[in-house]
Amino acid sequence: MNTITLLGSARGNGYTAALCEAIGFKTLNLNDYQIRPYDYRSDGRGDDFLGLIEELLRHDRILLASPLYWYSMSGPMKVFLDRLTDLLNHHKALGRQLRGKAAGVIASGGARVPPPCFEEPFRLTFDYLGMHYQGMSYLDTSKGLDGAMLAKVAASHPFKDDYALATSGNWANATPA
Repeated sequence: MNTITLLGSARGNGYTAALCEAIGFKTLNLNDYQIRPYDYRSDGRGDDFLGLIEELLRHDRILLASPLYWYSMSGPMKVFLDRLTDLLNHHKALGRQLRGKAAGVIASGGARVPPPCFEEPFRLTFDYLGMHYQGMSYLDTSKGLDGAMLAKVAASHPFKDDYALATSGNWANATPA
């Protein structure tokens, strides 16, 4: 089974990116794509959303990565999830291809534990799309980035049977978010 991570953070070198790197799956950064907000009047053509979906569909398992922002997912991740509506209204054949895929969440934040409301939108979205939700791993960064804790959380991510801890050590230079 092949797995891909979709990083939705304001910064590509923050704590959540460090967690993605430590897990070691191929990571796509939402900052590298132009994705317009869902607008109810168009089918979303003209940005990178459909191409990104096609890339995600080449994988059996999708891991969404977001920092904890104000009790919720990041803005880029929210825009991405909102755009899934295009797959329900205008591109149904693509949307149906998400059924049966496994999905999980990894996150980081400055709270000891994330509030229950953080995980729920992901879980409900995956359920609605017919995806198999595998759970969430969370990295507490309230005291900065701790390498031992990073390794522990990376080793317990939702697809841990594919665990491939990165050895580059670049995560040591990560900044918050």
